[in-house]
Amino acid sequence: MTSVRGWSPRGYRDGRGWLQGAPPPRWVRVLPVVLLGVVAAATLLSPNGHDFGFLLGAIPPLAVLSYGPLATAVLSCLVVVLLNVPATHLNHPGDTDLLTVTFVAVLSVFVSYVRSHRDAQLLTERAVGEAVQRAVLPPLPERVGAVGCVGLYRAAQHGTLVGGDFFDVRDGPYGVRAVMGDVRGHGLAAVSTVVSLLGAFREAVLDEQDLESVAARMDRRLTVDSADVPHAELFATVLLLEFSADLRSVRVVVCGHPAPVLLRDGRTQELAVPPGAPLGIGLVGVEQAKEVTVELGPGDRLFVASDGVWEARDKAGSFYPLAERLAGFAGAEAAALTELVWADLTRHFEVRDDATMLVLTPVIA
Repeated sequence: MTSVRGWSPRGYRDGRGWLQGAPPPRWVRVLPVVLLGVVAAATLLSPNGHDFGFLLGAIPPLAVLSYGPLATAVLSCLVVVLLNVPATHLNHPGDTDLLTVTFVAVLSVFVSYVRSHRDAQLLTERAVGEAVQRAVLPPLPERVGAVGCVGLYRAAQHGTLVGGDFFDVRDGPYGVRAVMGDVRGHGLAAVSTVVSLLGAFREAVLDEQDLESVAARMDRRLTVDSADVPHAELFATVLLLEFSADLRSVRVVVCGHPAPVLLRDGRTQELAVPPGAPLGIGLVGVEQAKEVTVELGPGDRLFVASDGVWEARDKAGSFYPLAERLAGFAGAEAAALTELVWADLTRHFEVRDDATMLVLTPVIA
């Protein structure tokens, strides 16, 4: 499974930049050391090198970005020493300038001390949050029963690992079942609803004999959760799948969610599944979602995506043509398919919601 929990190509989990809390890049760490060496060399080798002496005042603040209080103090002391070495031509900067640099150095050590302790606390809090969110949405196995699984999740709220989208694949007494859903809203505010719906799905997989009953169980859970909350307006779009024992067919139930795309022989086809009402709506007279059976053949794959993928827009306001773009990637391995779509999507389209993709490959004997 590829997800926000994985290590990014830049070497830090969830792809955060160093301005958003990730460790600074190497060039930021070496900059104060290199700057100190350059100024020292210039002042020793050139009679006009003292013109660069003003750069020494920038070294302690730069050290704060990357180093703890001890290393910052060492660099700060080297700066003050360099200002007092006669050979550097900087030993007469004036009392005011020397006091200013010394004050900045001491202040930088203090700021570094505060920053290092705060960073340690943030890392602890993030580790706890990550453990909790992993419990909510654990990594997807590469295979559930005889169905290969590949998923990708990108939360819309920066810095979070779980938002309003969710998916799961479970094996049970009635076959391998999968769910993808999108609850109202996104980010941390939607996580409690995601927990309730995933719990209801995992129980229903073991108890309910058909997908319509699974959807009804999840709908009841959502209705109960919102009953005592004024103006809760909790609802969710959900897609449910169930593979037959011989994997020659898949049953599909759609509750307001985009239908799956079938990849077959290098072509793509958006399955025609009658959509039912989203869960939690509770409208009188609205027809409930109906189960549809789709025949499968060797090599067929199902690609499921959330609204965040289907409704991404380009600068002209056009929606992302998922089925059309998938045809160009149909020959790719399942493990690479989600990443190819994500790279294509983010290259020219703006994603404004949680984006989730799931590729299911039944291994037909």
